Amino acid sequence: MKKTHWDTIIIGAGVSGIGAAIKLLEQGFSDFLILEKYPDLGGCWRDNTYPGCACDVPSALYSYSFAQKPDWSRAFAPQAEILSYVRSTAERFGITPFIRYGIAVEDSFWQEESQQWLIKTAEGDVKTELTANKIISAVGYLHEPIMPKLPGLKEFNGEVFHSSRWNHDCDLSGKRVAVIGTGASAIQFVPEIQPKVGKLSIFQRTPQWILPKPDHRIPAVERAFFRLPLTLNSWRKLIYTGFEAFGVGFRKPLLLKWMQKIATAHINRKIKDPVLRRKLTPDYTMGCKRVLLSNNYYPAVAQSNVEVLATGVKEIRGNTVVGQDGSEAEVDVIILGTGFHVSDVPIARHVHGRDGRSLDDVWQGSPEAYRGTCIHNFPNFFLILGPNLAIGHNSAFIVIEAQINYIMGAIKTMQRNQLQTLEVKAEVQQGYNQRVQQELQGTVWNTGGCSSYYLDQNGKNSIGFPWSTYRMRQLLSRFDMASYVGLAKVDWVAQNITANSTKKTTARRKKATEVSV
Repeated sequence: MKKTHWDTIIIGAGVSGIGAAIKLLEQGFSDFLILEKYPDLGGCWRDNTYPGCACDVPSALYSYSFAQKPDWSRAFAPQAEILSYVRSTAERFGITPFIRYGIAVEDSFWQEESQQWLIKTAEGDVKTELTANKIISAVGYLHEPIMPKLPGLKEFNGEVFHSSRWNHDCDLSGKRVAVIGTGASAIQFVPEIQPKVGKLSIFQRTPQWILPKPDHRIPAVERAFFRLPLTLNSWRKLIYTGFEAFGVGFRKPLLLKWMQKIATAHINRKIKDPVLRRKLTPDYTMGCKRVLLSNNYYPAVAQSNVEVLATGVKEIRGNTVVGQDGSEAEVDVIILGTGFHVSDVPIARHVHGRDGRSLDDVWQGSPEAYRGTCIHNFPNFFLILGPNLAIGHNSAFIVIEAQINYIMGAIKTMQRNQLQTLEVKAEVQQGYNQRVQQELQGTVWNTGGCSSYYLDQNGKNSIGFPWSTYRMRQLLSRFDMASYVGLAKVDWVAQNITANSTKKTTARRKKATEVSV
């Protein structure tokens, strides 16, 4: 890599990074680079290859609005098909030449003198320093798996792997397998591995609310119908509107009671054993945790080779997984379905702002940003899928596109006004986040009576968005320059000249003093 400076560097080549790159090119900005630490693009759809991995949002909503796919094979697309879509979209819009694979961002620092970002990267053992006027962080929050620090886990003699780093070389046939965690990934892979394993021990700290999944193979005639003008877009809007209506329940939890009744009936219909049914029935309000969809999880856990242990894990003792309640399961393989670092995203440790502090130091365990995108004291730095932008009822593509639109507005504003830097005002960021927290107080995430990734280590909801996605799109539809402070390039040049002149004068005076002495 001979060139070392770019106008914009995008970190991450997943759905967010690819989308940002497409829009940069569309706006006429081609001086950018995408840094991807893995050897392929795709983000979470590249990483998660576990059996049964699929989207839990309807396929019609799970695409860029400007590159809709009319020929999804299923109503809820499988992982391989989504990854293929992301790859083909990147190729179609000419993004792949801008990606540099195998390059990890180790640190980044705002340089006050040059008004640029210094980015320290590693490509294997090769260290390189790059500079950029702007950074777009597109690493997302389903990126770094949580590896529990369980006593004895490192000494376990069998295979151990996280669901997002699935070991396809590990043959589970006839094995005694422990699954730790019962979240969105586990309910997809458990039904796939259950018929193969000898015994399956599921350690469930908290049960999940699970609704029936209206999945089906889309016939050829229906796919042909979606190729007609306006048809797919109309269908997409219809599904979007329906999911928006469902989202009202997150803000007014009483409205979710009827959905909770459907979920309860789903358990009662699929699970006949009253003891197992009690274990699988949550005692918190639906929506407090992510609402899951599955038709085959309950039938799988009801099989004779499966046991559900309603307890967290205390330790691993030899080949035995020991629960908090003292229950034990001797196993050959441990699969971790323990989720991801959501509110404590690792990238925060590697971005240092104007005062030298990292995002991690600034946030102190409770991330916040202005409109989930910009942070005071971090000029020219933009987050995609930042704090308080997660939605529990609709497609992440909607959030991603809305943010990209806002970021493009910021970049065009900088170009139009010849700005060297752009930074959100401290009081604007503070006021916005106060409103967000006030609005979140009555939501099911805050009041539902469960522990979830929506609440950070300080008990603050730094993940959920308190309004509708329609409101989100409104907030991010236009860049609001009045909320920001910009430094014009001409002023920065003048300041730089003055600073350099002062340095030279000081140096000459010091030298003259030394000579006279």
